[in-house]
Formats: sequence, structure tokens, C-alpha cells
Amino acid sequence: MTTDPATATGVLRPAAAQDAERVAAIFAGYVLQSIATFVEEPPSDQFWRERIVSAGPTRPFLVAEIDGEVEGFAYVTAFRPHAAYRYTVEDSIYIAPEAAGRGLGSRLLAGLLDSLRGTEIRQVVAVIAALAGSRHDTPSIVLHRRLGFVEVGRMPSVGYKNGQWADTVLMQADLRPDG
Repeated sequence: MTTDPATATGVLRPAAAQDAERVAAIFAGYVLQSIATFVEEPPSDQFWRERIVSAGPTRPFLVAEIDGEVEGFAYVTAFRPHAAYRYTVEDSIYIAPEAAGRGLGSRLLAGLLDSLRGTEIRQVVAVIAALAGSRHDTPSIVLHRRLGFVEVGRMPSVGYKNGQWADTVLMQADLRPDG
């Protein structure tokens, strides 16, 4: 199937071990060229392979493909290591720069949320970096808000990367049926 790259929405599927190299390459761009992640050294393909293989019902890892090429990915991890947080996860979404603006982020986040509904997970938290002091919504904030997340806090100037101070914006989605 050939798609128009300007409007392609892609195919969403669970990540497979063979996706690790492409996932690592996409993430490395964010590590090296942005403040979207506070990671400062790109993790190896093997790191991503292990994370993908360890995915499960309450820790999904999804990829979005356009014309057979992985162009974005999303996953959840434990929010914090303490047992009391066992029903809360943190989401992460990354899109290849050439695929931005095609709706992959929305599809990936919606896919994560859909896969978590009906599991023991009750809360999904997003920790989103923004330039320190900026009150402009980043694309990630807009995406999360559109899919039902609410802003629950902001931590000013908690990160310093690439010569810039960064705030983190905390957003949360309640997955409980009555939430």
C-alpha cells in the first residue's frame, strides 16, 4: 500500500525485537538535539530490544509504521519504583521528525490508553519538558490534553540540557471508568 506522506496515518502495532534499531535511531535524535528527554546519552539498540521484549499488558510498547517503516513509537513504564505506585504508569511518545504532523502521536497515545483500559492500571502520567518559563503549549501538551489528560503541575527549571533550562509539565489521565 502506497500512502501520501503528507497525510499518512500509518499502521499501529505492538513493537517487535527487530524494531529496536529504528526505535534507537529515532530516540537518539531527541537525545542529541532536543530537551524532549532529559536522557543525555542515546541508549543502545540492545537497551531498546530488552524494553520491547519485556512489554506486556500493563506495559505496552507500540510502533507506528508508514509504508513498512517505523516512524514513531510509544510505551509506558512504571511511574516510580515504589510499590504504592504499581497502578500508575508514565507514557513516552516519540515521532521521527520526517513523520511529524501526520497524526501518529495521536494514534500512538490513543493506542496506549486503549490497551491499558480494563487492566489494573488506573492512572497514566506524562512528564513533558518545556523551555523554562515558557507558557506556550508544546505539541506534546496539546496532544495529551486532546486525549483527556489534565495538567496537574509544573516544576520550573528542573532540567538543564543543551545549554537550556527546562521545566517539566505534569499531566495525568484517569483510566477508571468513573474517573
